[in-house]
This record gives sequence, C-alpha cells and structure tokens, in this order.
Amino acid sequence: MDNSLVVTGTLCRQVDHSESPAGIPHSYLVIEHQSVQQEAGFNRQVYVRLQVVCAGTGLTQQTHNLKLGNKVRVTGFLNRHQSRSGQSKLVLHAQQIEILS
Repeated sequence: MDNSLVVTGTLCRQVDHSESPAGIPHSYLVIEHQSVQQEAGFNRQVYVRLQVVCAGTGLTQQTHNLKLGNKVRVTGFLNRHQSRSGQSKLVLHAQQIEILS
C-alpha cells in the first residue's frame, strides 16, 4: 500500500522535543505550505498547516538547527494521531528533512 507525501513549507512554530518511554527522541514541528496548484484546468490557491513528527536520533538532531521561518522539504508518510481529548488529525511522520533556507 502506498502512503507517501513530499511537502515544502515554512516552519511556523518553535520545534518541541521530547523522548518516548522507550528512550526514542522525538521532535514536533509545524509547517505552513502555500502554493498555486492546477485543478480541472483552473488555478487553485492552496494553504495547509501540517504537524510533522520526527523520530530517531538522526532526524531529531537535524531539527535542532531549525529556526522559525526556515523553509523545509519533508518526505514521509501520513498517520492519524488522536489527542487526549479524543480529537483526530492527520500528521506527517518525517523520513527525510531537507533545510532549504
């Protein structure tokens, strides 16, 4: 089954860091993507704010260099996360992060 996403965006919230009970480091970031996409022959303004989860030493170390306003390209897969209040949302689990600026 395919589940892959590549999105470029701007870091719009300070990166949060934590460690799982198993000792795996995690970083949480939020990026904003704005673009114009073609749909049915028409231009469409696109805006999305997306939470990104990074797990493991390699990716989380990269996130320590990020600053608000940095442009990044994130490659990963989508998963559903459920908040403590029971609300579900889609989250991008990063497999690769490229800092563009």
